Amino acid sequence: MAAKIKKGDKVVVLTGRDKGRTGEVIQVMPKEERALVRGVNIVKRHQRQTANQEGGIISKEAPIQLSNVAVADPKDSKPTRVGFQVLEDGTKVRVAKRSGERIDG
Repeated sequence: MAAKIKKGDKVVVLTGRDKGRTGEVIQVMPKEERALVRGVNIVKRHQRQTANQEGGIISKEAPIQLSNVAVADPKDSKPTRVGFQVLEDGTKVRVAKRSGERIDG
């Protein structure tokens, strides 16, 4: 199955404490059905000091369930579902169901 959410996509969080926030996908973990989104689902981690890293409490993004994020429509940045379209030259592209706008390329 083709991926509906990819690295670099702008996504909107649909549920949870970060509902309504938008961010860019840093990493997608398809096996766990999760994604890392920049600036969303921030958690504090207690980090022990190592030779190359400072110790203390650091903030970092935690993975968020893929079902809780939706791709932002390129036209109005509102959440949209993703469809697929095959172009005349045979390439398959992702399309926003809300506006019909192409998401990639």
